[in-house]
Amino acid sequence: MCATFNFGPSTVSFIHTDPGNLPYGWCPITSLGPFDPKRGGHLILWDLQLVIEFPPGSTIMIPSAVLRHSNTTIQKGEERYSFTQYTAGGLFRWVDHGFQKEDEYHSNLSKEEAIEEEDAMRHRWEKGLGLFSTLDELKNLCK
Repeated sequence: MCATFNFGPSTVSFIHTDPGNLPYGWCPITSLGPFDPKRGGHLILWDLQLVIEFPPGSTIMIPSAVLRHSNTTIQKGEERYSFTQYTAGGLFRWVDHGFQKEDEYHSNLSKEEAIEEEDAMRHRWEKGLGLFSTLDELKNLCK
């Protein structure tokens, strides 16, 4: 639903997550600009212990709310830009709560409904995790 252009001229991000994004949502990140991808601009996925060469024009999709990520600097005189796309988790809460602010939604719940909502919130991560493909499912696609 949202997009950000980072116009640099030497866009670098420090290690971070994007906690406002939907935790199980995909965040496409596109690298742009004239820089040598062998010497800089690498994408680092800290939790996966990966450093990925990320040349201009490349796009990767990550769950940016839960996966710590950053990128390396580029060489002096080079330029690097990025284009990122994401969806705020609050948009999903807004819809789930009948297009109401969270405090308004909770203030209108009965005691039973509040208990059900609390239980649903504790298990929402399982629903999100269930949306991801398993390795076995991906392997079966290749057969």
